[in-house]
Parts: sequence; structure tokens; C-alpha cells
Amino acid sequence: MLAVADDGLISAGWLGFLIVVLLGVVTYLLIRNMNARLKRLPASFPNDPDPDDDESSSGPTADA
Repeated sequence: MLAVADDGLISAGWLGFLIVVLLGVVTYLLIRNMNARLKRLPASFPNDPDPDDDESSSGPTADA
């Protein structure tokens, strides 16, 4: 026979609630930090190759 649980006795408890709240706070802080770092990045980097430059490709050529 299965035991019948009283509705008032079973719960996740304060520890489970605290862990979920802490995970939410940590996630919020990490997202805020990531957004601040992304805003500080330059629009382009000085050593980036130009995507329209045909000479920058290192693949085989058709003349060979």
C-alpha cells in the first residue's frame, strides 16, 4: 500500500528557494557584466583583413 502524504508536510524548503534565488541573481550579474564588456569593444579591430580585398585570400589560384 502506498503511503498517503499530508499536503502540508512536503515542500521544496527554504534551501531550495535560496538556491534558485541565488542562481537568478548570479545570472543577472553575469549578463550585466557581459553587456558592459560588449559595449566597450571597438566597432572594428585595426588588424582585421578587409573582406572585399581579393589579395588576402590564401586559397589556390586559377592561373596555376
